[in-house]
Amino acid sequence: MGEFDYIIVGGGSAGCVLANRLSADPETRVLLLEAGGKDDYIWIRVPVGYLYCIGNPRTDWCMSTEAEEGLGGRALKYPRGRVLGGCSSINGMIYMRGQAADYDGWRQAGNLGWGWVDVLPYFTRAEDHYEGANAFHGGGGEIRVEKQRLRWDILEAFRDACGQHGIPHSTDFNTGDNEGAGFFQVTQRGGWRWSAADAFLKPVRSRSNLKVETGAVVDRVIVEAGRAVGVAYSVGNQQRVALTPGEVVLAAGAIGSPAILERSGIGDAARLADLGIAPVLDRPEVGANLQDHLQLRCAYRVSGVATLNARASNLFGKALIGMEYALRRTGPMAMAPSQLGVFTRSHARYATPNLEYHVQPLSLAAFGGALDPFPAFTASVCNLRPESRGSTRITAADPAAAPSIRPNYLSAEEDRRVAAEAIRITRGIVSQPALARYRPEEVRPGPAFESEEDLQRAAAEIGTTIFHPVGTAAMGTVVDSRLRVIGLDGLRVIDASVMPKITSGNTNAPTMMIAEKGAEMLLDRT
Repeated sequence: MGEFDYIIVGGGSAGCVLANRLSADPETRVLLLEAGGKDDYIWIRVPVGYLYCIGNPRTDWCMSTEAEEGLGGRALKYPRGRVLGGCSSINGMIYMRGQAADYDGWRQAGNLGWGWVDVLPYFTRAEDHYEGANAFHGGGGEIRVEKQRLRWDILEAFRDACGQHGIPHSTDFNTGDNEGAGFFQVTQRGGWRWSAADAFLKPVRSRSNLKVETGAVVDRVIVEAGRAVGVAYSVGNQQRVALTPGEVVLAAGAIGSPAILERSGIGDAARLADLGIAPVLDRPEVGANLQDHLQLRCAYRVSGVATLNARASNLFGKALIGMEYALRRTGPMAMAPSQLGVFTRSHARYATPNLEYHVQPLSLAAFGGALDPFPAFTASVCNLRPESRGSTRITAADPAAAPSIRPNYLSAEEDRRVAAEAIRITRGIVSQPALARYRPEEVRPGPAFESEEDLQRAAAEIGTTIFHPVGTAAMGTVVDSRLRVIGLDGLRVIDASVMPKITSGNTNAPTMMIAEKGAEMLLDRT
């Protein structure tokens, strides 16, 4: 394929940002390789289309975890975007930065330049906030952030119940302190999903110095004399090589990037040798430190109030929903998977909120399944800063072989304690007067779970991923604070895998921020 100044592996949330920024100079040659396909599937654009994208091999790698001991031996589906835009093309569209304390913690751990005051300008630079620019938001950037285009009485009542429980209202979760209850802001434009590909890649796709290849599966990084000099990849049955005198940048995500590192001989040398891969750099931390948010989907049956369970229960209701979206781009088809957010503490021992709620005017037994045949809402709650650590490892040298993903949910005692506290907090909110007129009845996990042991067992039974894996090529162990792979020249990792600790909220916005900052580091490397 010739030579490029930069080779970006992965056309997801981070890769799209990188491609935009690195190709801004017309003299710089950039190659973007995406293993998935084009983002021309209609359900990518329609917000509710995540239901048809997650679990669909056209848009999702359809991965699964190993059987999780902490979840009673259950294996979970583990969606990862298989399309330009990556997970931003199939995710919940929630724009959430996390807390200032998250980034200050990164800096205090030795990752200079990654404190809150350092990263805030990179968030705002790329943002086009519906209220325009101010101290915490940007205007005129690429990533559009809007209010959601819907309203549900049951969600208003839940927010009011939070206030009665001592949780204040919030109008903006993205100022560094996200405590409170309020409605999520979303990456949408006029009722359509606005992915990283929409925001960053499509406007610059015509640049003559930017080459984008889809269906390009990277086998390995080519390393010569301690320096990354290119990548070997395939498109269909055709084997290709791309070379660079500049840098190779892995942006394939928390599962994809460590897999490419391992196939390149960068990882646990003894383990790689057992797989028939010649070790290049002994770095056992590659693929370790996997962190994810485990959600507990607490569901409550209600009466006397509209929920999606009832509205979508028949053809007439579905037709009205479709008509509303077609005419106004509003209503359930414009919904992000979660509408109301709540951030609070499970216990006074936490200095900042350690719980996040995703509250929805619907209920179902499992994600992607049928709605329950009765009116209900779900208060899904996750531990924002889990102590459990897992891993993702390749199982063979073949890029087509599925990785072994082991999040080790609820393996830490503190995580089990927080899970029990979270269910109690949920019950405390639901018991407030604001919801009493709807007579909520707990369906899942159910009132029979009362003791500490019961609640921890309930968490193991109903817990599931909320799709936020990070940390598998972390700053301080695999890469340095400038995102360079430690021990090699010409190779960086720039995506969610470099987070040393997971952020206190949804992870897509932080991933784009990392790419924004990483691009500047690349351009400033001289």
